[in-house]
Amino acid sequence: MTFPDPTKRNPVTFPDGATYPGTVFLAEALDHANIHVGAFTYYSDNTLTGDTDIAARLAPYTFPGVPEHIHIGKFCQIAEGVQIITESANHDMSGLTTYPFAIFDPEQIGRYRRTLRRGADVVIGHDVWIGREAMVMPSAKIGNGVIVASRAVVSGDIPDYAVVAGNPAQVVKMRFDEATRARLLKLNWWDWPAEKIEAALPALQACDLDALEAL
Repeated sequence: MTFPDPTKRNPVTFPDGATYPGTVFLAEALDHANIHVGAFTYYSDNTLTGDTDIAARLAPYTFPGVPEHIHIGKFCQIAEGVQIITESANHDMSGLTTYPFAIFDPEQIGRYRRTLRRGADVVIGHDVWIGREAMVMPSAKIGNGVIVASRAVVSGDIPDYAVVAGNPAQVVKMRFDEATRARLLKLNWWDWPAEKIEAALPALQACDLDALEAL
């Protein structure tokens, strides 16, 4: 098995040698001051082209310079249509209307942004799978190893290795029992050197925790 090169923008190559443009390693594809992504985390979208603004598609309201940041761990898998929403998408709710008149006035738009509440950053852990068209809401904290179902709307804190679905997203089940989760979190395999992870692939794919610990 060929271990992926984390420095490649498009890491999927077909048997005929053609590169698939619809999967990108986000750490290589993004250049955004507010979005921080770990190695090997990919975004897949069949409509991607070389000109696609991936940051705008994935986090449409996280403009460079807004107060909030988005932190995404290593080895995450993000499907087409996923959107991450930060607090800066909100409108001022202190008046009699929420209509953002100020954004249409170049002299007011900067001051308007400063009136909005500073939300917490969005944090997505390591080895998280986010299904198609799911939405991650402002200040969400998603633990390691979480699976987010398609079209789920995620807010609040999601525990490590949970499976969540629905709107609002609820924990459907835990992927592993508490003891297994503790052992996995102690290993933090996503922080291992690439060659050690490559050696661990049989154990990871076979769900052989004893073998993984032995490494």
